[in-house]
Amino acid sequence: MFDRILVFIARHAGAVPERLVRGMFLVAADVAWLFRVGGVRQLERNLRRVLRARQRRVAGTSPSAAWLHLHVRMMSHRGMRSYFTYFSEAMTVGGRSDECLLARVRGEGPGLEQLIEQTRKQAGSAPLALGHQGNWDYAGYWAHHAVAPVTTVAERLSNEHLLKTFIDIRQSLGINILLTGRHGLIGQLEQELGKPHVLVPLLADRDLSRHGEFVHAFDSMIRVARGPATLALDTGLPLYVVNMYRERLDRNRRKLAHTPYGYVCWISEPIDVAAYRGLPREEAIRAISQAWVDVWSEGIERHPQDWHMLQPIFLEDLDFSRLSDIPDDVRRLIEARAR
Repeated sequence: MFDRILVFIARHAGAVPERLVRGMFLVAADVAWLFRVGGVRQLERNLRRVLRARQRRVAGTSPSAAWLHLHVRMMSHRGMRSYFTYFSEAMTVGGRSDECLLARVRGEGPGLEQLIEQTRKQAGSAPLALGHQGNWDYAGYWAHHAVAPVTTVAERLSNEHLLKTFIDIRQSLGINILLTGRHGLIGQLEQELGKPHVLVPLLADRDLSRHGEFVHAFDSMIRVARGPATLALDTGLPLYVVNMYRERLDRNRRKLAHTPYGYVCWISEPIDVAAYRGLPREEAIRAISQAWVDVWSEGIERHPQDWHMLQPIFLEDLDFSRLSDIPDDVRRLIEARAR
């Protein structure tokens, strides 16, 4: 039912008032949060780890159970509203002008100018690692206009109509889409990176397949996609990390955007993979993955409400009977925690 609603809104984006759609989705987010249905409970488990790790790092002590419960509930409410806002924006993007969309998103961060210099002025290319944050469709649109053309990967969905809808939306934003499950996908992405003026951003903060890489994050471990590290290692290109979060717009941008909130694409300083190229291949991929996750985790700590992770991701929440190719050191950690 929800899938049909999304497809209907996307097909009538120019006729359905965006404010009405946003309001409907925010009501749905509030209801889901209030009754803790769907992925709300899992979102709160994920946020609990982030907030606990942040408190330990900042204050040096573990937060009290009461403090943690209160802040997790507050943050999950904001998180659900952020997540449902993404859907309302994605489904109505076809009815927005370029002027409107460009007012809604901007770039920032210590690596932004270097990324523009590398890809636009020097006709180079760059891989980027990012997580399920903010509005990644807007991120791709902004990058296409402000930095360089974008090629990325989208997950195959069982609902063909919804899959086609998402592909059409992203292609309309200037994003070239490759689907998961195709043979030689990494090779294709590396070919893209061999062309001038190309960005390859990959959503990489969760991959529970046998191809995923276990790394440390938030006093636990998560399994992330190897794509960003593999592309950087094989091409020798520096790897950038993107964190995306919402911000309140100033008066002038608000008039152009027709909404009080927009997004920031925060670009990290590049991770130079040269330091890892002397390592054995598997060790190098794991080390590069850990390096970008360390940078990405800091952004999640700063803006946890915009991390749309409603699925199990941390080691303690995973069903290991369904996982394969678990490294020996990770397996020993699992066994130690089970005792």
